[in-house]
Formats: sequence, structure tokens, C-alpha cells
Amino acid sequence: MPSFSNARRVQHSAADMFDLVADVEHYPEFVPLCAALRVKRRARSDEGVEILVADMTVAYKMIRETFTSRVLLDRPRLTIHVEYLDGPFSRLDNRWEFVSQGDKACDVKFFISYEFRSRTLGMLMGAMFDAAFRRFADAFEERANTVYGAG
Repeated sequence: MPSFSNARRVQHSAADMFDLVADVEHYPEFVPLCAALRVKRRARSDEGVEILVADMTVAYKMIRETFTSRVLLDRPRLTIHVEYLDGPFSRLDNRWEFVSQGDKACDVKFFISYEFRSRTLGMLMGAMFDAAFRRFADAFEERANTVYGAG
């Protein structure tokens, strides 16, 4: 099963980076392969965790696939967990963790593992997904520099 992880120190606070990644509605503006994202439902737990159900459309050339996931935005712990609900995958697990390194820096930890339901789709999209995930860290850091100013 393909997986990718990355850890990187950025010159922005953990809270700012959490907010940036939690702002899923803006992903089509800067996230590689993200053609559209629509939040279908929002709720908040008693523990301060915001729960989203969202459809994300990924596209590359003539291929477009939409999947639904539940996104757990855990502000008290500065973590985000994406749980796969429906779409072209048989499995998808995505996690973010933001670890403060002082007022103006943090370590951003990203992990994703996935498997396509269709072997053919996996062969078509697999290499492209791997390349996109390698660009994710840069895309989010560039977005943070745009939103919050260069660190």
C-alpha cells in the first residue's frame, strides 16, 4: 500500500499552520491535484473537535475522481485526521500534526497511506499521487508565506 510521510520545520506558529491546513475550502487554490472541495457538513464535539464531511475532487489531465472523507480538526491537540468514507479508494488514512517550536516556528508532520479500489486506476494515478504528495509540503509552506508573510 503506497504511503508518504514528511516532517518539516516552518517559520510559522503551530496554531497558524493548523488554521491553514484546516481551511479546506481554499485547497483548490493551491493544493496539487485538488480541482474542487465542498464541505457537506460541519459539527463540533464537546471536546472542541470540529468534524467536517467533505467531497474532494482530484484531477489530472482527463482523469477526475471525487471522494468523501470525514475530517477531524482537533485544535486542542493541534492534529488533523482525515478518515475515508467513499470514492475510488479501498483505503485512505491521512494525518497532520503541528508541534510548536516557539512562538514563530513549528514542525509540521504529514502522513498519508492509500490504496485505490481499481488496480487500473491505481496504475494511472499512483505515480502522479506520489509526485503530488512530495509537493504538498512546499505548497502549504508557500501558502503560509502568502497568508501570514514570509517567516
